[in-house]
Amino acid sequence: MQTNFTPEQLKDPATASSEKILRTCVHCGFCTATCPTYLLLGDELDSPRGRIYLIKDMLESGKPASAEVVKHIDRCLSCLSCMTTCPSGVHYMHLVDHARSYIEATYTRPGHDRFLRGVLARILPYPNRFRAALGAALLAKPFKGLIGALPFFGSRLRAMIELAPARMPARSPLDQPGTFRAEGERRGRVAILSGCAQPVLKPGFNQAAIRLLNRHGVDVVQPKGEGCCGALVHHMGREAQGHEFAKRNIDAWIAEMDGEGLDAIIITASGCGTTIKDYGFMFRNDPAYAEKAARVSAIAKDITEYAMSLELAEPVRETDLVVAYHSACSMQHGQSIRTEPKTLLKKAGFTVKDVPEGHICCGSAGTYNLLQPEIAAQLRARKVANIARTKPDLIATGNIGCMTQIGQGTEIPIVHTVELLDWATGGPMPETLEKAGFQNRLSRPLSVAAE
Repeated sequence: MQTNFTPEQLKDPATASSEKILRTCVHCGFCTATCPTYLLLGDELDSPRGRIYLIKDMLESGKPASAEVVKHIDRCLSCLSCMTTCPSGVHYMHLVDHARSYIEATYTRPGHDRFLRGVLARILPYPNRFRAALGAALLAKPFKGLIGALPFFGSRLRAMIELAPARMPARSPLDQPGTFRAEGERRGRVAILSGCAQPVLKPGFNQAAIRLLNRHGVDVVQPKGEGCCGALVHHMGREAQGHEFAKRNIDAWIAEMDGEGLDAIIITASGCGTTIKDYGFMFRNDPAYAEKAARVSAIAKDITEYAMSLELAEPVRETDLVVAYHSACSMQHGQSIRTEPKTLLKKAGFTVKDVPEGHICCGSAGTYNLLQPEIAAQLRARKVANIARTKPDLIATGNIGCMTQIGQGTEIPIVHTVELLDWATGGPMPETLEKAGFQNRLSRPLSVAAE
């Protein structure tokens, strides 16, 4: 694609980076075939190719973003399916991230939109605030119909209320800084991201990861000072806020790397993993953090990615469970992790089935299902229907957002991949399966089954 930026514009590092990305695009349109919003809406401007044209025109002109551009950029899920499809290697993620920060800096949103986005940015990244907000959502559930009828943002508020769990999850006893020691001879030492929303909604995920790693000889540390990875606000265009969160994590992890050392930084939410692996790019022009951020990104790993290197123990339980594996967009497109989770589940004794149209987003996408609830609901219905076609006993995935989104549309139990791996190798049955009555039909130890 030909570009017409001025030399003065190209002095800005973000613009120079975007210009290189734009020049990579050859207008082939392959991306339109796998773009969720184009498949639903059929509008070229709601495809990656269309958005690339809009971004190019916006950045070249140097003018404030228009309402039309904002509408179509806001509709993008950042699922990154287009990057998997693109034969030219267009790095759409960096381009749309730049567009969002440009929009945030140059466009004045309507008051109700500014208010809602501000509330999300001030609550979601902070576990205690998020927990309080969930309590308010529980109280509001009986009134969601009335709330949904409010003008301007009623549908968004209703979506938030509906996504809140039916009861408040208990706090995890492991949700604090400290080191969890390996059982037997130590084979490694890793840090684990505690994050922001996940430890409130599903504290059992990291508990399962810690048990699994400890059982296989790995010390797990939760460093003091780390928390939200910055992804939620970064993808809302709030670059400065996202960078502040990232810096805190970088500082916490570098202290461990330069202290007792780390073999990896383990992430159990793939949306966070995609962002943390991109810290090196995010801070490439920051003299104080460029080198540190690159070091952090270099050892960041999804829990399944790291587990593949451990040669997990043989399963101690026999099951006949059929698992529909939902590969989060941030896992398969953002991190190119496609086979590892399925391989681990199969070795653990589960029958694993791929979901038809598995490359199409479920509609979660960070805050997307809160800000674009109508489109998100259509994508959820499509995803749930495809999952049902596999006739599974349960669903496994590696991202809290996908789990919350899909869980709203199906009665099929949905669990984190690491919960199944922990259970198969000696840990407790996942709480979700226990509540669904699975303990009455399986979970026999292999030694008993052999008799």
